[in-house]
Amino acid sequence: MSAQPDDRPEGIVGKNYIDIENDHGETLRYRKHVNGRGLVAHGAKVHPSALVENGAYVEPGVQIAAGVRVGRGAWIESDAVIGPEAHIEPHAHICAGAVIGAGAHIGVRTQVGHNARIAMGSLIGDDEIINDGEAVATDRRGLRLAA
Repeated sequence: MSAQPDDRPEGIVGKNYIDIENDHGETLRYRKHVNGRGLVAHGAKVHPSALVENGAYVEPGVQIAAGVRVGRGAWIESDAVIGPEAHIEPHAHICAGAVIGAGAHIGVRTQVGHNARIAMGSLIGDDEIINDGEAVATDRRGLRLAA
């Protein structure tokens, strides 16, 4: 007598989602992203080629493009948009409605404020704070360009 095949993909064991209650008493369901096992909320759109490392959180309404890397412990709040090939380093915080341009690099423990805009290819260093609504463009060395 042969065993029936399991419906789970090879190498994946256990639940692929977790339910978490938010500050408003609502229960949100997060699935573990197939590439990195970070938690992605229902309603977020993450390209399959993106890497969302274990311990990262992606909230509802977020859009993450191809080739993005989201580091361990990073938090991307609702309705943020992350452009292609952007890198979000560990423990960075991208606030609601922020837009990170293609190829931009956000440093370790950096906070990008609500509705802030980071230009394509910009380099934002470690431990920086980008204010709510601020628009930032840098050169390849991280020096800010005039607006």
